[in-house]
Amino acid sequence: METTTKVEYFDDITLMITHYNRSKSLERLLFELKKANCAFKEIIISDDSSSVEHINYIDSISNQYDFKLISTSINKGLGNNLNKGLDAVKTPFTLYIQEDFIPLEGFAQNLKNGHSLLIERHDFDVVRFYAYEKYPYLKPYKYGFSEMLFKWWYPGLNKFALYSDHPHLKRSTYFQKFGRYIEGTSGDKTEFGMMMSFIKNGGKAFFFDEHKSVLEQVNSSSEPSTMHRNMWRNSDNFFVRHLRTAYRYVNCYSGLYLRKF
Repeated sequence: METTTKVEYFDDITLMITHYNRSKSLERLLFELKKANCAFKEIIISDDSSSVEHINYIDSISNQYDFKLISTSINKGLGNNLNKGLDAVKTPFTLYIQEDFIPLEGFAQNLKNGHSLLIERHDFDVVRFYAYEKYPYLKPYKYGFSEMLFKWWYPGLNKFALYSDHPHLKRSTYFQKFGRYIEGTSGDKTEFGMMMSFIKNGGKAFFFDEHKSVLEQVNSSSEPSTMHRNMWRNSDNFFVRHLRTAYRYVNCYSGLYLRKF
């Protein structure tokens, strides 16, 4: 990634990073952001009760990178980690990135453009920079971003992924409109609950069309992903796949109309 001489300072954005037992990955993210000449009003690291080894390592790099570490003595899961991190934000906007991502070339400019969209369009809540798959229903806007469109009658299940825990910029008043993240359950259920709340409460989001060109998710062998999914979710068995699809349809539509989040 090429560097530039100009530092892009976002004085109304707090970078909020969730972390759990991956201090070297965290350091890599902070290093790459500095290399990309991005600076924020504040950097908050929300830690979910990492081991002493990782906490000590984070403390050892605190002089090199200016951040605020918020930890807890008990692992309370993704929902709590997101909630306590966002509770500490004081700026109008929050850039959320998990510790296993790194910025790519053009990151600062794309963040600047996404930031300008939220300033320009007060009716929008989120700008998304990364996804495993491109969102299926998009209306081109500008700067390479598109408006995400959702209607219950659109075909397929991917339309429900209007919200995702992947890197995004949002208004720091987010909780006032969509509520807090569900705590005391799995990360998948926490994300699903917020996804449903986002749709139910009329959330509006921009999506960067080249969704894998802004950030890259990097899981090293020394610090692999800490998110583990069961066989039911990952199996390629013919019958399991079809049962899983049927379950997802029921789960999504019941979540949209029958359950509260």
